[in-house]
Amino acid sequence: MNYTGAEKRKHPRVPGRFIVSYRVLEENEKTDISQTKNVSLGGMLLTTNRRFEAGTNLALQIRLPFDPNPLMLIGKVVESKEITKNLIYDTRIAFLAVDEKHRKVISATVDFYMKRG
Repeated sequence: MNYTGAEKRKHPRVPGRFIVSYRVLEENEKTDISQTKNVSLGGMLLTTNRRFEAGTNLALQIRLPFDPNPLMLIGKVVESKEITKNLIYDTRIAFLAVDEKHRKVISATVDFYMKRG
């Protein structure tokens, strides 16, 4: 099912499978690894193995093709929706703060995938 309503996002999203490690910001012990479904300058859609409450802050490390080092970001969960019962969740995340270096890497990635169309 594709959404056909008005686009509310400020930044275009591009499909892309990038490796992300994530954990609840306040929890230091449990880190999970997953991959994105799409990414933009403003956030990402991530497949997770648990449901997160909206507003939960996550510490994120994402590997993008235009930087050999993982980007360290903090994101806030916008929505976490069950896809496969008790197993797979689509979790939408808005980035809270992105420094200029990381912004350039994300922007280069989005531009590259948009041109590939």
